Amino acid sequence: MKLLMLGGTEFVGRAIAEGALERGWEVTVFHRGRHDVPAGAASLIGDRTAPDGLGALATGSWDVVVDTWSAAPSAVRDAARLLAERVGRYAYVSSRSVYAWPPAAGLAEDGPLVEGSPDDGEVPYAEAKRGGELAAVEAFGPDRTLLVRAGLILGPYENVGRLPWWLGRIARGGPVLAPGPRTLPVQYIDVRDLAAWTLDAVAAGLSGPYNLVSPPGHTTMGGLLDACVRVTGAETELRWTEPEALLAAGVAPWTELPVWLPPGEMYDAMHTADVSRAVATGLRCRPAEETVADTWAWLESLGGAAPQRPDRQGAGLSPEREAEVLASLPKS
Repeated sequence: MKLLMLGGTEFVGRAIAEGALERGWEVTVFHRGRHDVPAGAASLIGDRTAPDGLGALATGSWDVVVDTWSAAPSAVRDAARLLAERVGRYAYVSSRSVYAWPPAAGLAEDGPLVEGSPDDGEVPYAEAKRGGELAAVEAFGPDRTLLVRAGLILGPYENVGRLPWWLGRIARGGPVLAPGPRTLPVQYIDVRDLAAWTLDAVAAGLSGPYNLVSPPGHTTMGGLLDACVRVTGAETELRWTEPEALLAAGVAPWTELPVWLPPGEMYDAMHTADVSRAVATGLRCRPAEETVADTWAWLESLGGAAPQRPDRQGAGLSPEREAEVLASLPKS
């Protein structure tokens, strides 16, 4: 297979490019030149946001293009139109954010969607991803377009800072504010499992939308944080705290305590997706312990500091804020 990866030097794009190379595929990475491409991949330099920025893609043909773009949908539109006659299939890594708010618990791919347009410029994330979906389908048609609606993505190369924050915090040791309930199920997808399923799907000629996240019950907050304690070997105490106490202390779910959401509307939207369609087509999710261990090994190889996307705020509580919240909690 000949793969054109739009992006391919960071997180999701890099995992897909590396996964394709491991299969012996011929991989070309179109990128802005800010990072090295995976070893073995061909490199094309361009900036899809610049005038004539797609010039490097004016020639060439591929079996599939994979696109992870999450900004202006018009950039997906322009790339897809340019490639439609020279590429067999278009796989667009979208997001479960495209579902109209609030998504019901257990929502499948047929749920109501936000409005979007392939011609939009800069718009909010959900509308941008929906516009990107529409742009890909408009150019390639529904039978040649795969829409990968990912949920929370974790694993090596993560540049958003969620699992890296937990690993770094737990590695420091001491009492750690742990958001309960400990048994609360969480859904995420290891970036390498996302890559493997996406490559299998395009090779099999799948099309249409797929929710892509681990099945319900894959792990829990306790399972995830306990794994962080084990792999770091830290001398630490997880102070499990009920949601009501955290909210009363003004802790912001998801941002100040990454991954965690208290039971309710937001939790249902993020951690209860119906993924039966993806599972039926081969989705397999590695154990949480493996995701955590491999992310820790990657962080250690970087000296402990993960890269951070410039368009995302850093995740997690500051040490001062965490100490303040711990001190405010009633003694058990």
